[in-house]
Amino acid sequence: MSTQALFGQLLIGLINGSFYALLSLGLAVIFGLLNIINFTHGAQYMLGAFVAYFLLNKAGLGYWWALAVVPVLVGVSGMVVERLMLRHLYRLDHLYGLLLTFGLALILEGIFRNEFGSAGLPYSMPESLTGVYNLGFMYLPIYRAWVIVASLAICLGTWFLIERTKLGAYLRAATENGALVQAFGVNVPRMITLTYGFGVGLAGLAGVFAAPIYQVSPQMGSSLIIVVFAVVVIGGMGSIMGSIVTGFGLGVIEGLTKYFYPEASSTVIFVIMAIVLMIRPQGLFGQR
Repeated sequence: MSTQALFGQLLIGLINGSFYALLSLGLAVIFGLLNIINFTHGAQYMLGAFVAYFLLNKAGLGYWWALAVVPVLVGVSGMVVERLMLRHLYRLDHLYGLLLTFGLALILEGIFRNEFGSAGLPYSMPESLTGVYNLGFMYLPIYRAWVIVASLAICLGTWFLIERTKLGAYLRAATENGALVQAFGVNVPRMITLTYGFGVGLAGLAGVFAAPIYQVSPQMGSSLIIVVFAVVVIGGMGSIMGSIVTGFGLGVIEGLTKYFYPEASSTVIFVIMAIVLMIRPQGLFGQR
């Protein structure tokens, strides 16, 4: 077992953890503030990658433009879904929202699979992020380092926005007593719509980050969303910090497992989820 292979698996774990954290963060925001289990999240992640691909090939807008434009476009599409469909389910059982969003995910994935097939479409990384750093003990691809740092910064920024600002206080108060918050002049329905759009925009942003690494494929979301839901459950449903810490932590654990015991790498996260649910059903960072 070489040291270089170990650090290589740790790097892969950190990259996977970056996507776990970003996607589970969006899920935690939506569930914690809207009480909706958004199973469309994987399809919205895929949609972000496809929108970046279209911007590059149809409009000539490269990666940096996609980082700015894609979260807005995908977030707006999410707000339309919230306005037209999800708004009618808030007073019902969680199961109805889960079934609706799961159906939307299947529709989106089916449309893109019929149009583009199952093979991945290439998306080139920006020239400014090509190449590698020689760290002595391993070569670090610049783009992958960028994804890790940018994802961590976005996650921490989102946590600060929700937990440490006045806007975040309004959001958290609206989930507890929306009528009281609205009595103070806050437009709670609009706030809920914008919150859902923000959570969906995070999924779209993750899709842009993933496009140069994993290529653009209709199945890229469905292969990831189950693991991301496990991350959310382990961290605690609705816990912002739990999603961040658990996402990166489980990515590293998965990478180490691939190095020491590859046969268990595809199940280790679910084994951890089962253990956590037996010991602490509300998750590591969740509240009863």
